[in-house]
Amino acid sequence: MFSITAFAARHKNYKSQRLRRSERLHADWTTQNPIRWQRHVSQSEHPSVMATVSAKTFASLSVLPVFFLLLLCLPPGGGQKKKENLLSEKVDQMMEWSSRRSVVRMNGDKFRRFVKAPPRNYSVIVMFTALQPQRQCSVCRQANEEYQVLANSWRYSSAFSNKLFFTVVDYDEGADVFQQLNMNSAPTFMHFPAKGKPKRADTFDLQRIGFASEQLAKWIADRTDVQIRVFRPPNYSGTIALALLVSLVGGLLYLRRNNLEFIYNKTGWAMAALCVVFAMTSGQMWNHIRGPPYAHKNPQNGQVSYIHGSSQAQFVAESHIILLLSILPPTCLCCNHHGDGAAE
Repeated sequence: MFSITAFAARHKNYKSQRLRRSERLHADWTTQNPIRWQRHVSQSEHPSVMATVSAKTFASLSVLPVFFLLLLCLPPGGGQKKKENLLSEKVDQMMEWSSRRSVVRMNGDKFRRFVKAPPRNYSVIVMFTALQPQRQCSVCRQANEEYQVLANSWRYSSAFSNKLFFTVVDYDEGADVFQQLNMNSAPTFMHFPAKGKPKRADTFDLQRIGFASEQLAKWIADRTDVQIRVFRPPNYSGTIALALLVSLVGGLLYLRRNNLEFIYNKTGWAMAALCVVFAMTSGQMWNHIRGPPYAHKNPQNGQVSYIHGSSQAQFVAESHIILLLSILPPTCLCCNHHGDGAAE
């Protein structure tokens, strides 16, 4: 028969045995592992520290997915995109200016932004000049006319693109640019490539080659691989002069139709031959081909040079001086000989 009193006594005895056994095992463990026991006590005495560490760890782990999500949402190549937008704005602006005028006028700020500063995927031809009347640079005006012809030929050609632009920097509008480039003469033509800095060959040899549009087009083709066919506006002055000359000769022959002995005059033919010889030896044909300036004026000090400093080039004024020196001696000899004959 089940007895509640006996069961309660046995259960109480069992609990007391378990308690004594647990205390004995705990005493043995603390004796054998004192360091681990102290660490356990310290952690149990400071539960707030453990909670703080756990909270920080949880916060760090929760921020990482958000950080990676933001990285995925950012557009790739943000710096490259900004660079492309800036380049597109510069090209569009240059194209807008070129649509208005074939030669874009620039001051110091525009030159540094659109010609010198990257990014740039287009080449720029710059003419440094001094066109103001007070500068009295006749060569600059002549070079500007040829430059305008070349720029118009490119602007209205079928090959026109945004890979090449023509610009001009006047000394009175961009003196700081002249100082920056250590430039002390005008006119000067320079090529600024799409990549890299200008080299020695990117400066046009104006003194040796001249500034004819055809020569400039050839130089540009060598530097940029852009072929420009020069289209000059119709000039009827040569045709009119030829027509007047033919009319004059025809009228003279008609008036002297009954006496054409002058055609066989040796003196007349000799004078004509001398004129041709003097014209050729003075360099008139070279001037016609190269198109050099009449003279050179330094914009810094205003000094005018009529004789070129190089043995491979000349000015038009130099040809006139040589022509005059070639004509004077024979003329003096002929006059002297004629005077001696008259005296005899």
